[in-house]
Amino acid sequence: MKKFDIPTFYRSDIIGPIKEARKNADPRKQDFTPTLLDFGPVQFIVARHFGFCYGVENAIEISYHAIHENPGKRIFLLSQMIHNPDVNEDLQGHGIRFIMDTEGNQLIPWEELKPQDVVIIPAFGTTVETEAKLRSLGIEPTSYNTTCPFVEKVWKRSAKLGDDRFSVIIHGKHRHEETRATFSHSYQNAPSLVIKDLKEAHILGDIILGKSGVEEFEHRFRSRASAGFNPTRDLSRIGVVNQTTMLASETQAIADHLKQVMMQKFGEDSYRNHFADTRDTLCYATNDNQGATLGLLEVEADLAIVVGGYNSSNTSHLVELCEEKFPTYFISSEKEILEDGSIRHFNWHEQRLEQTIDFLPKKEVLRIALTSGASCPDAIVDRVMQRFLAFYADVRPVEDVIHDAIGA
Repeated sequence: MKKFDIPTFYRSDIIGPIKEARKNADPRKQDFTPTLLDFGPVQFIVARHFGFCYGVENAIEISYHAIHENPGKRIFLLSQMIHNPDVNEDLQGHGIRFIMDTEGNQLIPWEELKPQDVVIIPAFGTTVETEAKLRSLGIEPTSYNTTCPFVEKVWKRSAKLGDDRFSVIIHGKHRHEETRATFSHSYQNAPSLVIKDLKEAHILGDIILGKSGVEEFEHRFRSRASAGFNPTRDLSRIGVVNQTTMLASETQAIADHLKQVMMQKFGEDSYRNHFADTRDTLCYATNDNQGATLGLLEVEADLAIVVGGYNSSNTSHLVELCEEKFPTYFISSEKEILEDGSIRHFNWHEQRLEQTIDFLPKKEVLRIALTSGASCPDAIVDRVMQRFLAFYADVRPVEDVIHDAIGA
């Protein structure tokens, strides 16, 4: 896989060697067991896969190239590069300004942009309408386009579905940048609809089977459907794609359910004319990170720490998985672990920060399950570990721990 040129301060002295050793020992990614880092009074059980994925490293590399290649020019990002505050703050520190927030609200008027300005497309991609707007201002949006290749793969699959006269059902969060972009690209040549979870897939299935009427569609889905979407006509041939950071297992469950609906309505001999197989749109990194988190659930730990941006969809799903077994704390960085022994953490269910006092169990050896989202630099995970270790005496040297973990 390509090696990216990203700033060294994103790299890691602890996690980096561990990841490299695991990759060399398991290049085909068949082993999802975690790695034990034994510091003595604290043991970290580290997920097999986590942190920066291909699309994120690609986006960071292109963004810093834009900075270095355009001295003296104004440089803008359409919105956050990725959902990680440290990365976005560093880019802003280099003078980059955001045109929109993560929900598409305008921060800088289009009229302020000039043809000589540089505009970077974030890793989530952008809508067809935004690309057209930039071109109308004399700005070429493809000059520094960091759209993740796996997001573009979803767009291509959606286009193919449209060419084959299928409607596109998008599993995603309809206000998320990536889903807005995918929806925009999809409805150019296919009736398109966004659903958020398996519960909505069941509601949609009842509409397809005639158990619920058009009124239910209008109430539930009209605001998330393309213009002119006709449920009677456009739900007779469908394919499912996804926002790449959603739970892969839920995307598959949605597709499986709607496949069964089509079998029930059209019969096992004919359903293939009404349901398209689209399993190839699931992102490898999402699958790997979620699979590695499931691997964490196979071991014993006293608590789990998940590190990432609080508006990161893929990170919230890792939290969701860890919560099935462990007391789980979702933090953005080591700064949330406070000197008084408390922790600030994000409650993703209620979308608010909380603070927990005395969250560390009093044990002779504390075991912490550890992972991070796809937009979190490994260097932050290093700092999280070091922050925990600062609470304990007689901690083993990092070099010895790495040596034991990788056998080198």
